[in-house]
Amino acid sequence: MSPDSRKRIALLGHPVSHSISPRFQQAALDALGIAATYEAWDTPPEDVPIAVERLRSGDLLGANVTVPHKVAVMRLVDRPDALAERVGAVNTVVNRNGLLEATNTDVAGILRTFEGAQVALAGKQIALIGAGGAARAVVVAMRQAGAARVTIVNRTQARAEELAPLGGDELDLRFAPLDPSDPTFRSTFDSADVVVQSTSVGMRHGPAEHDSPVPDDAIGEGQVAFDLVYVPEATPFLRNASEHGAVAIGGLDMLVHQGAASFELWTGRKAPLEVMFQAARAALAERERSTPGSGSEDTGPGTSGAADSTGGA
Repeated sequence: MSPDSRKRIALLGHPVSHSISPRFQQAALDALGIAATYEAWDTPPEDVPIAVERLRSGDLLGANVTVPHKVAVMRLVDRPDALAERVGAVNTVVNRNGLLEATNTDVAGILRTFEGAQVALAGKQIALIGAGGAARAVVVAMRQAGAARVTIVNRTQARAEELAPLGGDELDLRFAPLDPSDPTFRSTFDSADVVVQSTSVGMRHGPAEHDSPVPDDAIGEGQVAFDLVYVPEATPFLRNASEHGAVAIGGLDMLVHQGAASFELWTGRKAPLEVMFQAARAALAERERSTPGSGSEDTGPGTSGAADSTGGA
C-alpha cells in the first residue's frame, strides 16, 4: 500500500504536543498491521469547526478529542450517541462515509479498568472526590455498573449537585463536603467500598503534586482507591491508600483502556492492550528523562496528567 493510500486518525486538542496517545495508538496500529497513521492536530478553539469538517474526508477513520474541545465537538458532529449526551461531552469520533458519529469512551475506560483489576462495582458504595468533567464520566460509569450509591465529595456542594441528573432513578447520588472537620466526611470514606479521585491533586508538576485531597488514613484495608491522575503512576493519594492496606489503581489504566475502546470503534479489531501499555509507559519514561522540569502532561478528562475531565486522549 502506498503512503498516499494510508488511512489517518486525528487527535483534536489544544495543546496536544505532550499527548502520549499518538505513541500507544500508533503502536497498536502497527502491531496489527493496519495501514493508518495517528496524528496530533493542535487545534485552537476557533479552528475546531474546520477540523471537524476535515474528519469527513475519505482517508480519515475518525478522531480522539481532548481538552478543551470535548463539548464543542459534540455540537458539530452528526450523531452523538446517548452515552455522549448523558456525559455531556465526546472524546471519540468515527467517520462513517462522511457521517460523523461520536461517543465518550471514558465510561468504557473506567469500567474496563475495574474489570481488569477484578473489582466488582454492582451494589457497592462509591466515594467520588471532585465534581469536574472527569467526575461526570465516573458517575455515568457507576450507574451503568449497578453501584448502589455514589457520594460526591467536593469543596463546593452546588458544583457537585450539578451532577445530580446523571444518577437517574437507578443510582443513589449523595453529596458531602471535602472538609475533614465535617462529620459526614469521615463517615463517607469509612462506608465506601471504592474511592475515586478525579481532581488534579497529586499530578506531577501540578500546583499540588505532593498532596492528597484526603488525610493519609482516610482509605485503608478492604477498600479500593482509584486515581484518574496517571503522572506519576503512584500519586500521594494512591501511596497513602496502599500503605494503609487498600487496593490501588492508577490512572494510566483508564487512559489506555479508553484509548483501546476508541481503537476498536475505528478499526473493528480488538485492541492489543499489552502493546499499548508498553508504548504508553515507554513514552512517559522518555518524557521524564528528556524534560524533567516540564509543567505539562497529557490529558486525555480536563486536567493535565489525569485521564481527562471528560475523557482521555
